[in-house]
Amino acid sequence: MADAGHDTGRWEDVLSRLVEERGPALTRYAYLLCGNREDAVDLVQDALVKTFGRVRNGFGLTSGEAYVRRSILTTYLDRGRRTSRWRRIEHLEATPEFLESSAAETDSRLDLAAQLKKLSPRERACVVLRYYEDLKVDDIAESLGISSGAVKRYLSDALAKLAISLRDERGNHTQGAPHGR
Repeated sequence: MADAGHDTGRWEDVLSRLVEERGPALTRYAYLLCGNREDAVDLVQDALVKTFGRVRNGFGLTSGEAYVRRSILTTYLDRGRRTSRWRRIEHLEATPEFLESSAAETDSRLDLAAQLKKLSPRERACVVLRYYEDLKVDDIAESLGISSGAVKRYLSDALAKLAISLRDERGNHTQGAPHGR
């Protein structure tokens, strides 16, 4: 399983080079998926442990990065499933003791990362794989183990949610009055 143009070698050397050369890119990828810097770092760390936890000699930097990216994605989706299950059985709703100012709320609505947080894990994964990783629908379907139709639906739903959020934001700013209240 040798990488074209890259020497394969000891897994320790591949891991060191991967973290040094591609670590920031892997963290950005994980951040786009989960939307939180600390969680992104944890996702990358978990993926590195899963990938290199067993002796993995015989591949280079490119294939090592591909394994780690795949592990980041599956770990994120697994966490999303666990969170979704918890939300279905959680019966208590916590309310904050104080409300943040509306200025901070406006800033967060403009922030794409905040918008991505509102998507389901599958929707978010599809958007990141399509627009950040620049994968085609069929490649996303293969990556996630779902049909191309499901990917199209997740992308459609996600883009519709993002469009509504952005339209509401623009509407509130330009009109200066609440909608239909």
